[in-house]
Amino acid sequence: MMRGIIHRPHQGIKVTIKRMKTNPVKILAFAGSTRKASFNKKLVQFAVAGAEAAGAQVTYIDLADYPLPVYDGDLEEAQGLPENALKLKKLFSDHQGLLIATPEYNSGYPGGLKNMIDWVSRKADPDEAPLACFKGKIASLMSTSPGALGGLRGLHQLREVLLNIHVLVLTKMHALPRAMQEFDVAGKLKNLDTEKIIKGLGAQTVQMIQNLGT
Repeated sequence: MMRGIIHRPHQGIKVTIKRMKTNPVKILAFAGSTRKASFNKKLVQFAVAGAEAAGAQVTYIDLADYPLPVYDGDLEEAQGLPENALKLKKLFSDHQGLLIATPEYNSGYPGGLKNMIDWVSRKADPDEAPLACFKGKIASLMSTSPGALGGLRGLHQLREVLLNIHVLVLTKMHALPRAMQEFDVAGKLKNLDTEKIIKGLGAQTVQMIQNLGT
């Protein structure tokens, strides 16, 4: 993206144009499920496409590639943060925005997702600022499930947690019900209006980051 600054000349004075490159918005995207055939892994890819179309550089990760023990303060004190927690902390630190698609298990978002958040929230060293990996991030949330509410209850719970750790969660979220009927065998959304909505979540995240200059 280029921004031009034009100095309008008096008569006979040469026009000079100064151009400045801006760094692309960087967004981290993932699903709260580790299941290989997760509907939410498929869903978040449409938000990724929307963010990329809006000019963002998106990093998609699979939480299955970052297994973590259940958070335990005694384990942390004895051994420090696990290697995968440190890797995730760097990923969060290096990105300005988050795209998260989460399933709903028994009316709540997955324990594995909460466990990841808990580990990433911990300090890697005493000088690290509290919640440094989360503070000021811009997030868009979405969900899908086979049920009639599409994971809506879990979305609101996740929103509360993220807001409490100083993530700015955008108001517009989307819960897609009856997941088994919404995707074709190739993992594409059957409904073009739904695809537009999910891509819009990615685009709105980029726009908010640009507006806030985070």
